[in-house]
Amino acid sequence: MNPNNKILILGIGNYLMGDEGIGVQIAEKMIHEDLPKGVDVLDGGTGGFHLLEYFEQYPNVILIDATLDENPPGTIRLIKPKFAKDFPQAMSTHDIGLKDMVSALQLLGTMPNINLFVVSIESIQQQGIELTPNIEAVTPLIIDQVKALMFKLLTPEKVVN
Repeated sequence: MNPNNKILILGIGNYLMGDEGIGVQIAEKMIHEDLPKGVDVLDGGTGGFHLLEYFEQYPNVILIDATLDENPPGTIRLIKPKFAKDFPQAMSTHDIGLKDMVSALQLLGTMPNINLFVVSIESIQQQGIELTPNIEAVTPLIIDQVKALMFKLLTPEKVVN
């Protein structure tokens, strides 16, 4: 296994706040899947600097997180943030921690290849682990998209002359 192909699938969110926890719910589902060697899954909770070491250990990080934006609930978008400013403006409750961590990675020169799946949610429920029907319905789609990207990252591109 090429160490440059190591991948971390990292779900971010608060499990106890309904749809805001979609990232950690996806991580919890994927932890039980039979994934290829070199692919690890982590429930990153609400993010923050305690995750910095993981971003330094993996050259490829696939993040899954909720976002409050103007898109219909359940909209899935893939973003390739290179700078803190590239994260959506309306990230959910842990917005500052992720942006600060990305800034720190840039300063340290240890920024991995980050792919961020954001899932649009309508609101942050104050309590409850249940996902709303719109978000529950897209859960298999998110997992499929994460897996498709994971396999793409694991497969070295062939150079055509």
